[in-house]
Amino acid sequence: MSVLRLAVLALVFGLLAGCGDDGPSVSGAGDPSAAAPSSPQPSSVAKPSSGASTPSAAVVPDVLKFTATTVDGKPFDGARLAAKPVVLWFWAPWCPKCRAQADATADVASKYQGKVHVVGVAGLDKTGAMRDFVTEQEVGGFPHLADEAGAIWKRFGITSQSTYVVLDAQGNKSFSGTLVNGDGLADHVAKVVG
Repeated sequence: MSVLRLAVLALVFGLLAGCGDDGPSVSGAGDPSAAAPSSPQPSSVAKPSSGASTPSAAVVPDVLKFTATTVDGKPFDGARLAAKPVVLWFWAPWCPKCRAQADATADVASKYQGKVHVVGVAGLDKTGAMRDFVTEQEVGGFPHLADEAGAIWKRFGITSQSTYVVLDAQGNKSFSGTLVNGDGLADHVAKVVG
């Protein structure tokens, strides 16, 4: 077994172990139209984006220079998130804590629509299960990325599912951690909206 495969297995087992932890992550509103770049890229690649499709030629922070594919198979360019605060919700379809966060996340996406980008980043399972989760939990009002290989999770230093990352409009991390049932997410978002 190669070193790469062992590393991937270690990462997966580490992420699986995190579902039962209610504490903060160690790694210390949605705009459905944000999922419309030029050509699809597999989410496992998380290639740097050229930034060409950014709204109003906004300066794109390095953290948002990635491309992926949504759970619906549409291309997604992270550069389109530039110039507004961003909520990234890292979840897994089988995680009960993630299911418990769905309502609060959807509420924030609706309340802050047009002011904040909310994006789900699904991992640790297959795309079909991710799509089912979005339908069952009724969180289709904002884009969800299918990150089967964990490239975006790795990019943001995520080590367990049910983790939120809140970025301000300049791409600076304002919050990273787990919020039981999504409680407090709206407060974190209000801080970056101003």
